[in-house]
Amino acid sequence: MIRLKSPDQIQGMRRAGEVVDEAHRRACRLVVAGVTTQEIDAEIERVFTERGADPLLRGFPGRVPFPAVSCVSVNDEAVHAIPSTRKLVDGDLVTIDTACRLDGWCADAAWSWGVGPVSAASKQLLRAGEGALSTAVEQLGHCRHWSDVAAMVSRDVERNGGKLVEWLGGHGIGCVPHEDPGLNWSVTREADFEIEMGFVLAIEPLVTFGDGRLRLEADGWMLRSGDGQPVVHFEQMVAIGSDGPEILAGRCEENSV
Repeated sequence: MIRLKSPDQIQGMRRAGEVVDEAHRRACRLVVAGVTTQEIDAEIERVFTERGADPLLRGFPGRVPFPAVSCVSVNDEAVHAIPSTRKLVDGDLVTIDTACRLDGWCADAAWSWGVGPVSAASKQLLRAGEGALSTAVEQLGHCRHWSDVAAMVSRDVERNGGKLVEWLGGHGIGCVPHEDPGLNWSVTREADFEIEMGFVLAIEPLVTFGDGRLRLEADGWMLRSGDGQPVVHFEQMVAIGSDGPEILAGRCEENSV
């Protein structure tokens, strides 16, 4: 069931989004060669502690509970990589994905970054991923149905030579981190829905220059590209209001590629 949010509820989610944005701003400064993904996770945890927010990812149920407050995925690690002692090196592509709950409301965002000098192909992939997210947010203000948004995003990604991971597109969000509707880039008529004022959606295109297929690793969490190609992941939490889409979390424009 889709739960539409009131202006007061969206304000609560906006405040939670500010905490997630601060966590991303501080974490992205650590995306440099020699830093471990665990150190990035520790900085995000410090932000949540300082702001009195509860991390949503730690303890998230799975085959084993997720052990960290963020996912820090590198290169062909598409999503849900557990932070470790792995050190970043120049040329890596890194995605930081984190979420929190503040005063009962959730916020969720992800962003991909290059470490030091990156290849021309990596820059192109980052632009394609960020462009996919930008198109999705913009089209929410113009399209009546999610299928129309998905079609526009798919067209733009393909024009840039990329491919969307079709079954990972995002989700509704509110008092819990995952609500209806589930978002997919290949939309059947049964899964389509009309875009309404009061929606709050976490929209998250994953883009690759490979075939878009993923495989689950032995830890039960990380999804890696099946062909070894890098994957980028951009996510913003967006509310649909009377003036159109508003980004509540994931405001990383100042650091965009």
